Amino acid sequence: MALEPRASNNQLQGMKKMSNIYESAANTLGIFNSPCLTKVELRVACKGISDRDALSKPDPCVILKMQSHGQWFEVDRTEVIRTCINPVFSKLFTVDFYFEEVQRLRFEVHDISSNHNGLKEADFLGGMECTLGQIVSQRKLSKSLLKHGNTAGKSSITVIAEELSGNDDYVELSFSARKLDDKDFFSKSDPFLEIFRVNDDATQQLVHRTEVVMNNLNPAWKTFKVSVNSLCSGDQDRRLKCIVWDWDSNGKHDFIGEFSSTFKEMRGAMEGRQVQWECINPKYKAKKKNYKNSGIVILNQCKIHKMHSFLDYIMGGCQIQFTVAIDFTASNGDPRNSCSLHYIHPYQPNEYLKALVAVGEICQDYDSDKMFPAFGFGARIPPEYKVSHDFAINFNEDNPECAGIQGVVEAYQSCLPKLQLYGPTNIAPIIQKVAKSASEETNTKEASQYFILLILTDGVITDMADTREAIVHASHLPMSVIIVGVGNADFSDMQMLDGDDGILRSPKGEPVLRDIVQFVPFRNFKHASPAALAKSVLAEVPNQVVDYYNGKGIKPKCMSEYESSRTLAP
Repeated sequence: MALEPRASNNQLQGMKKMSNIYESAANTLGIFNSPCLTKVELRVACKGISDRDALSKPDPCVILKMQSHGQWFEVDRTEVIRTCINPVFSKLFTVDFYFEEVQRLRFEVHDISSNHNGLKEADFLGGMECTLGQIVSQRKLSKSLLKHGNTAGKSSITVIAEELSGNDDYVELSFSARKLDDKDFFSKSDPFLEIFRVNDDATQQLVHRTEVVMNNLNPAWKTFKVSVNSLCSGDQDRRLKCIVWDWDSNGKHDFIGEFSSTFKEMRGAMEGRQVQWECINPKYKAKKKNYKNSGIVILNQCKIHKMHSFLDYIMGGCQIQFTVAIDFTASNGDPRNSCSLHYIHPYQPNEYLKALVAVGEICQDYDSDKMFPAFGFGARIPPEYKVSHDFAINFNEDNPECAGIQGVVEAYQSCLPKLQLYGPTNIAPIIQKVAKSASEETNTKEASQYFILLILTDGVITDMADTREAIVHASHLPMSVIIVGVGNADFSDMQMLDGDDGILRSPKGEPVLRDIVQFVPFRNFKHASPAALAKSVLAEVPNQVVDYYNGKGIKPKCMSEYESSRTLAP
């Protein structure tokens, strides 16, 4: 692998420069180079799922996994529906579809008990494997659920695919109700609201299901976001059917009433006004002479959020600030020994260098000054040989930046003989250091700098509680953390940071605001190209950038022609 820096892009001007950046990134990253790339929304429902405990109904949740390099990785999961054998999930899975790739998917149904968010083998109710191409080509795919190679009784899963049209804006809706009918004898109703889109063929598609508000005839449901595409397929006059139910713990919910609307009508709540509907029970209306309604449902707020793409932000001048942190703990082995992970071979770069160059060469194209801060942790450093977990590898604490990826490589090679490899493996200090810079960036209220911290480490983290705390804090900032595990250690703790086992929480129980950590063991890519490693490591970054800025309502600094052409008509 060549370690020379790329030719500078500084000579290229205007859009030519931008297109060259995209081409070079596309060649390695594979994000933009597919003309057939489109986003697909997957909706999931199950039938006849049975629990291991026949006395009670399961609390099902569907987990979507995608195969990469022979391994299954969790992509997303639905909400949990309590006490239900025929669940229809309102949570959508949004996935990128590449025509030329075989994208293997696995849908797993788990029974999630209320006091345990993790997954146990005993909670597994069945799974189904297919390719994204199969779902897309059939639009609606139904298959039996399998458990350990056998069918899981008569249970089945149905997945419906919908292509996201050009309009991927989101609408934020806030509903409440008053004077709903009381369906309970000893307490008040426990209402929830379901919104269905009526399709061209008159079928109904669940768009959103609110939470249940217990014991309340005047509920205020939590504000929720849904894509305009999902709500009305871009047709503002499409009929929406809304149903209010009284939740029952046995899953047999009581019907309170219903009403019809359109997105066009809902938009009346955009200017601080309210829109309201009478909630009607047709049976009562037919039977009772003096029947008025079963309550009033009110839309208190309707906000449209313009969804900008990764390209919009990059073309608007957003810079990717790339920082490297390298593990210099004693478990790496003496760098003078050829068995050491830090051994500098005259002809063959070690795993640290391979990972650094593969990822760094992509990131450097999005950073105009090509100056990269590079730090080390877990070593005793000169002159006093005190242990440090965030020292500059060029030993210049006032300016830890290196010129280009080649500069980082040179600083790494020259610092090795001067260090005393030590320990422990603490990564919270370096996350906090980059988070401090990202925190200062938030004051600008602009999409000007997004921070990526690449941590290269060989072992088990010793400050896990502090690291979790640091990641939860960083999830509120314009920042992503990429961890590449070097060597053959047990990296199971890292998978927890990646959020594959449910939502990562701080020791105090605070959940991450966004999933910002990507962990990849280098050993999975030992015999693959640097491009394959870079693609896996950086795959989530574009969405993380978009999620952060869109979530904060921050627009790209310069609106491109492409962006302004997709504005939703008022």
